[in-house]
Amino acid sequence: MDKRRSIMRTAAVVVAGLVAVLAPPGAAGAPARPPAAASYVRLEAVRDVLRETAGTPGTSWAVDRRAGKVVVTADRTVTRARYGEIVTAARAFGDKVEVRRTEGRFRPYARGGEAVGRGCSLGFNVVAGDGTPYFLTSGHCVGAVGTTVYDGGGRAIGVVAGSTFPGGDYAIVKYNPGIEHPSEIDLYDGTAQTVSRAAEARVGEAVRSSGSGSGVHGGTVTAVNVAVQYPEGTVTGLIEAALCAGPGDSGGPLFEGDTALGLTVGGSGDCTTGGTAFFQPVTDPLAAYGVSIG
Repeated sequence: MDKRRSIMRTAAVVVAGLVAVLAPPGAAGAPARPPAAASYVRLEAVRDVLRETAGTPGTSWAVDRRAGKVVVTADRTVTRARYGEIVTAARAFGDKVEVRRTEGRFRPYARGGEAVGRGCSLGFNVVAGDGTPYFLTSGHCVGAVGTTVYDGGGRAIGVVAGSTFPGGDYAIVKYNPGIEHPSEIDLYDGTAQTVSRAAEARVGEAVRSSGSGSGVHGGTVTAVNVAVQYPEGTVTGLIEAALCAGPGDSGGPLFEGDTALGLTVGGSGDCTTGGTAFFQPVTDPLAAYGVSIG
């Protein structure tokens, strides 16, 4: 049996196994959820199973709640053969899945010599319950626990206290004594935005990001709970936004007014050609490390 036929058979088996989950609300065996919630859960099940069946580095997997379908995007590193396998697997789900190509390449955004860590940006300043100051950034931006982190001028500003990548993409750095840590975001126009709280991003929400690589940009959240597969591994639970970001921006903040939403972790394209950016929800590291915006 050739590989393509095997993929189709696997997808068919998966579809059969999801009958109860994919059944319309109110049908026998269907979960007792409100229609909108049930629809979203069904699409998430399709996305997760399809990714397990045909996942490969260079792809993103999102649920488009407005269009009512799963959107799979393959970057330029995905070969024609692998792209064909994804399309073949997606056919088992009919019009519930759309497969797209992007000319960009999904990658963590980082560039040497910028701001903090491995050519990245500082996200949000946070404090522990005892008042100890830390800051958040992306996990791929820093080394192992205990590694010294420097700012763009070469000053040692802190030590890595925790880091996750892949799976998630976030890290926490404990400030060295004497380093100022205002709860603000640099807007790169001589002003700053004060941040006082954190929240979950919402699809359709107008947001802004700030990064040492490309400055401040605005856009719109297009999906949440997105999975992106890099060569290093898969990162899940991300925010996707139609927003400009580029090298040097990783770790930088995604925000709306005084509300912290996420940390820039990667994307495709740049601020010349456009593209898509991905963000780690800030609520994940806040909960993981027991810290708060401050």
